[in-house]
Amino acid sequence: MTMQFTNLKAQYAALQTSIDARIRRVLDHGQYIMGPEVAEMEAALAARAGTKHCVAVASGTEALLIALLALGLAPGDEVITTPFSFAATAEVIVLLGGVPVYVDIEPDTCLIDAARVEAAITPRTKAILPVSLYGQVADMDAINAVAARHGLAVVEDAAQSFGATYQGRPSCGLATIGCTSFFPSKPLGCYGDGGALFTGDDALAQAAREIRVHGQSGRYHHTRVGVGGRMDTLQCAVVLAKLERFDWEVARRRALADRYARLIRASGAPVQPLALRPGRGCAWAQYTVLVDERGRVQQALQAAGIPTAVHYPKPLHHQPAFAAGHDRGAHPHSIAAAQRVLSLPMSADLGEDEQERVVAALAAAVAAARSAA
Repeated sequence: MTMQFTNLKAQYAALQTSIDARIRRVLDHGQYIMGPEVAEMEAALAARAGTKHCVAVASGTEALLIALLALGLAPGDEVITTPFSFAATAEVIVLLGGVPVYVDIEPDTCLIDAARVEAAITPRTKAILPVSLYGQVADMDAINAVAARHGLAVVEDAAQSFGATYQGRPSCGLATIGCTSFFPSKPLGCYGDGGALFTGDDALAQAAREIRVHGQSGRYHHTRVGVGGRMDTLQCAVVLAKLERFDWEVARRRALADRYARLIRASGAPVQPLALRPGRGCAWAQYTVLVDERGRVQQALQAAGIPTAVHYPKPLHHQPAFAAGHDRGAHPHSIAAAQRVLSLPMSADLGEDEQERVVAALAAAVAAARSAA
């Protein structure tokens, strides 16, 4: 029997009363665009992130795009980021005429290597864009220190890490701007697309609010170039309902991740869970391991009814859309990770019996793949 990679059905069953009531309220008042739930969600999330401002937007990608627009990214400006991320990270830079400058990752966390960032700075550098991957935050203190020395902005791509912490401080509140996603599979997800931008800077927050409504500072008064980047009221209502048990869900994900690591160790399988650095509370958007012969392992798991995913099978400097001007042989840790990462089923409603089934099947699949190699 195939299990769910992310069990949104079980989550809805637990929150159905609250979610249905929140949606019904929106249907009753009929303010589907910029209704009261938008401001309510923004206030609740800003309090959680410890920031002065939260600006709800149409998606995590839109949050990144609006952040760079608010910072004034111009054609030819460089943005330092990681090549091991989803396409949106580089996409928004290229859309604005900027140049992504890639810095390799730490091989055991798959996060951007903060020790390599400063060497990548040039006179054209505008910002640093670290990615908090799989729910774990990058080394933001080190990155912020480099940025401060060079007068650069830092944008945290926290699409996978709302609910995570770094040295006791929440993800999304660790940089000049934090950006997250509420895609349904995220730790805090809605039932469509949605995202948010976080900042303590009044001017950047005002710019972001104008940019998300086509650059308007008032109705039909366009003070800057913007986009149609609003988050629907209905999606905000879903997030507000899910906040009711979000703390429990993050705690549950952490407990399940600890248990995954124990089960994998006990199995004796040559599988390497990604490292979790001291002082970082991971939101565990995915539970990702490193395996050899990944294709064979995935096929065996699929045959056993175990869903898996690969985040991500190709680094950005190998993607045709973002490869121009980049050496394919550069960033060897990112290339190696793309060949070995494998994400296992993970959600707050994953059962412990399901976990045991996953690890038993994983150990058997790895053993069979090694024998066939």
